[in-house]
Amino acid sequence: MTATTKRFISYALKATILGLACYFIIHQYTNKGDNLKQFELLVSRIPQGHVITIMSVVVLLMVANWSLESLKWKYLTRNLAQITVWQAIEGVFCGLTWAVITPNRFGEYGGRVMYLPPRKRIHGVFAMAVGAFGQNVVTNVLGFIAMAWFSFTFLNLNTLMQTGAFVLTCTSIAFFLILYFNIKWAVWILDHIPFLSKFHRFFEIMGRYQFAELLTIMYFCLGRFFIFSFQYYLVIHLLVPQLPMYEVLLMVFIVFFIQSALPSLDIFDIAVRSAVATKVFNYATDQSMAIIAAFASIWLINLIFPAIIGIIFTLKIRFFDRSN
Repeated sequence: MTATTKRFISYALKATILGLACYFIIHQYTNKGDNLKQFELLVSRIPQGHVITIMSVVVLLMVANWSLESLKWKYLTRNLAQITVWQAIEGVFCGLTWAVITPNRFGEYGGRVMYLPPRKRIHGVFAMAVGAFGQNVVTNVLGFIAMAWFSFTFLNLNTLMQTGAFVLTCTSIAFFLILYFNIKWAVWILDHIPFLSKFHRFFEIMGRYQFAELLTIMYFCLGRFFIFSFQYYLVIHLLVPQLPMYEVLLMVFIVFFIQSALPSLDIFDIAVRSAVATKVFNYATDQSMAIIAAFASIWLINLIFPAIIGIIFTLKIRFFDRSN
C-alpha cells in the first residue's frame, strides 16, 4: 500500500468517524431539547447563584471523573507501553467520541487504543477489558445492595421472599468479587474454546494482573462510581430537594445497575436511562419531569461535552503508524 493510499484511507476514516459523531450528537441533542428546556424551566425558579454553584461543581466533577479514568487507563497499560498522563487523557476523550456511534460503547476500545503503539493495540483492548470489568463489578455489587434495599423498602415482600432477596444479593456479590479477583479464570476458559485459543497471546494479558493490581484498579472504579453518582445527587437535590441523600444515591445505583444490563447505542443511552429512572424514582417522588431533566443534563455534561472534545483528538490519530 503506497503512502498516498494510506493517507487517503486515514483521512477517509477520520472524516467518517467525525461525520457520524457530529450527526449523532446533533441529532440526539435536538431530540433531547425538550428535556433540556424543561431543566432550564425548573432551575429558573431557583436562585441563580445556587444553580451556577451546583452546576459548576457538577462540571468540575465531570473533569475529575474522566481524569480518574485516564489515570486508570495509564495504570492498566503501564506494562504494555509507557504513555504520559496527557496521552492517556487524549485516548480516553477520543474513545468517548467513538463510543457515541457504536453499540454498548464498543468503539471506545478502538478510539482509546489508537494512542498506543500499533503492536500493542490489540493487547490494549484486553487491558481495557479488565478496567471495564472492574467498573461493571462495582456497578453490579452496589446495584444488588441497592435493589435489596429497594425491595425491602418499597415492595411488600413476605418473609420468604425477603430471605430469598437477601441470599441472592449475597451470592451475586460474592460471585462478582470472586470472578474479578480471579480474572485469570476467564483466560483459562478462553484457552479452552477451540476457535479462540489461537489468540491466547492477546487475551492472556488479562491474566497478568495480580491481586494488588486488581485492587488498585477497583479503587479507581469505586472513585469514578461515587463521583458520577454524586453528580446525579447534586442535580436531583437541586430540583427535588425533599429527597434524602441516601435515597437518591441508592436509586441512582439501581438505575446504573439496570441500564448496564440493557444493550444500547451510547448516544441513545439517555433515553433508556431516563425511562428506567422515571420508573424507579416514581416510588419516592411524583416529580418525573425533574428526574428526566436531571438525567438529561448529566448526560449532556458527562458524555456530549467530552465527546465533542474528543473530536479534536481524533484528528491526531495515525492509523498506519508502524513505529513501536
